[in-house]
Amino acid sequence: MSDTAAHPRAESDPTAAPRARHPWRGLVLRLHFYAGVLVGPFLLVAALTGTAYALTPQLESWLYHDELTATSTAPPLPLADQVRAAEQAAPEGTFHAVRPAPEAGETTRVLFTDPGLGDSEWHTVFVDPGDASVTGELTTYGTSGVLPLRMTLDQLHRNLLLGEPGRMYSELAASWLAVIALGGLALWAVRRRSRARTGRARTAGRHGRLGVWVLAGALVLSATGLTWSAHAGANVTELRAALGWSTPELDASGGGHAGHGPHGEHAGGPGGHAEHGRASGHGVGGDAGPADPSAVDDVLRIARTAGIDATKIEITPPAEVGGAWSVTEIDRGWPTQVDAVAVDPVLDRVTDEVRFSDYPLAAKLARWGIDAHMGSLFGWPNQVALAALGIGLAVLTVLGYRLWWLRGARGAFGTPVPRGQWRRLPRWTVVAAAAVVVGIGWFVPLLGVSLVAFLAVDAVVGRFRRRRAAAPDEPGTTADRRG
Repeated sequence: MSDTAAHPRAESDPTAAPRARHPWRGLVLRLHFYAGVLVGPFLLVAALTGTAYALTPQLESWLYHDELTATSTAPPLPLADQVRAAEQAAPEGTFHAVRPAPEAGETTRVLFTDPGLGDSEWHTVFVDPGDASVTGELTTYGTSGVLPLRMTLDQLHRNLLLGEPGRMYSELAASWLAVIALGGLALWAVRRRSRARTGRARTAGRHGRLGVWVLAGALVLSATGLTWSAHAGANVTELRAALGWSTPELDASGGGHAGHGPHGEHAGGPGGHAEHGRASGHGVGGDAGPADPSAVDDVLRIARTAGIDATKIEITPPAEVGGAWSVTEIDRGWPTQVDAVAVDPVLDRVTDEVRFSDYPLAAKLARWGIDAHMGSLFGWPNQVALAALGIGLAVLTVLGYRLWWLRGARGAFGTPVPRGQWRRLPRWTVVAAAAVVVGIGWFVPLLGVSLVAFLAVDAVVGRFRRRRAAAPDEPGTTADRRG
């Protein structure tokens, strides 16, 4: 988000010194420039892959129509019979969970663990509730249960299909997005009006106006993206736990303890969000051992009696002998339904419960923010908003590079203002800003490391230019050139 949109002096001289009443402007502009140029490719990829993910739920429903559609008109069979039919179709898998058909005409999903699959991936058998016939088998992913198409897009958006090392790219993009957006806002706020009609002025004006329009969405994407990042995400989890803002955890040990331990949005290790973690979202972590599905109908009945009324639920068998079954609402739409209960079918009672209404406010905001980021909170309007935001960020990035090109892109890193802008600031301001930057850099490690790298690049480029500028004045230079 550049402020060059309306700066008469800046349009005539890109290196014009900032006005005295805004001594910080040059420093912010240099930071905005470097971050935009160097992080821009990561932001562009994240924006485009996120847009593709947001726009594909309906395509996925069409593509996997056979697996998702139940054709039998008979009343639903007991859930235990449906699970047994799925076990016969996947005899080598270990029963992990079952998701009853949420509506008439839809299939039941029975999830199995498979050592050949990745984290949060399940071998899923789709069963027609009316006759227990198997309509297909697919690999599904995460709490949202996305199918192979969106699973690939999700991983592309998250790690470029490179596994854990690839998560560095998305964390870097999320780390810098807020900095670039807020820096652009500051520059836009002190912009100078211009009547210039040059191509650069028009491009800068569009860049600035579009940046203001997408600002709020960019900040939400940055904050929510960092919650499940590998490095900053771990710090977010620790901070939430320290402040008592963690999502309550369901106790499915079977002991009937009413206390809820901390359960952040990062189940499955530091930085692993519940959407991506091995646990389905409430407490039954790890792979469940062999379980007899005969109790599943009693478990569902008890859970319904206890107020689990969402159409989309997941029933998970005990993770250990003597443990309780867990029944979790997985409807991420609005109103949010994520209540969970632990059920002991032998005692015919609920042994523990977690209600969304009892979440700390910060946990609720995190839940809503993440679901909005995933495009599931408000249904198709959420998808449209995400797609518009993603396209806006992509266009904003391209406009930023065009501005750089129209400036002449002098050398490898041609900048709009000269180095040393920090010297224009009062000493106390520099010290205070440095302390804030160090704190943020510690909390968001990739931001801190990359900022140091930017400063190093800037120093090297500055030294190279000084040496090149001094070269003609060196003794013998002219004679050598004539020779």
